[in-house]
Amino acid sequence: MLATPSENPYEEPRSGRLTAWGNALLSGAASPDDAAAAVLGADESHRVTGLPGDAEGELHGLTWALGRLRVLGVKGLRLALPTAGHPLGLTGPAAFNDLALGAGEAVLAVGAPVGLVPEVEVFGPTGDRSATVLWRCTEVNDAPPADVPSLHEAERELAEGLREATLLLARLDVAGAGPETLKALDAYRRRGHAEPLAPGYPPRAVRILESARRVSALLSIAAGSHGAAVSASEMAARRATLAPLERTARRAQVAAYNAVVDER
Repeated sequence: MLATPSENPYEEPRSGRLTAWGNALLSGAASPDDAAAAVLGADESHRVTGLPGDAEGELHGLTWALGRLRVLGVKGLRLALPTAGHPLGLTGPAAFNDLALGAGEAVLAVGAPVGLVPEVEVFGPTGDRSATVLWRCTEVNDAPPADVPSLHEAERELAEGLREATLLLARLDVAGAGPETLKALDAYRRRGHAEPLAPGYPPRAVRILESARRVSALLSIAAGSHGAAVSASEMAARRATLAPLERTARRAQVAAYNAVVDER
């Protein structure tokens, strides 16, 4: 079955892995094999189609595709995490933006007008699932990405966002919110602490990404718990409160992944 955009705040987006490790490869901080293995992660396979010069339906492995992007003049990669009404990191045209919005993520090349969107197919029983990924490469506009902050801006926004998200979670009646909320809270507390990003990224970007993930996790728990919000108006008010914090967290994630390109 085709996967919908991930709502798991503990899971790195596949476009994030491709951006980070593609940048590590392009800068010489990682080997082609190490970069391809890191992008693959726990998935069954990744293939790339639609690169400039490809025949229709031609497929390539990650190592070959990343090398081809370098030959095409790509100097770096940027992440996009768009949602409805917020084309974060996108440059157009509309056809590419629609694909990226459907996936909830995309990668845009720096140095060549191309972008890649993952098409994920998940298979296997619950608890033992894997996935295959087809990266569709299409032309994009050579324009500044939409609404991406600098690391400095992202860090400042996150400091306030983390305080607000923590206070909001603390106000929830977690004990009375049901087993799913308690399970999410426990998963957040027990999550792994592997260092995010890839070789070559500045420590500040790593720190900001970890903070952004923490905000996203707290917001996910808050959104999934009815807690003390017993009326429709109270639930709507909570969603209105969460929306700008969620946008702040996504903007910070994009700023962190794009740091080695945008902070040069």
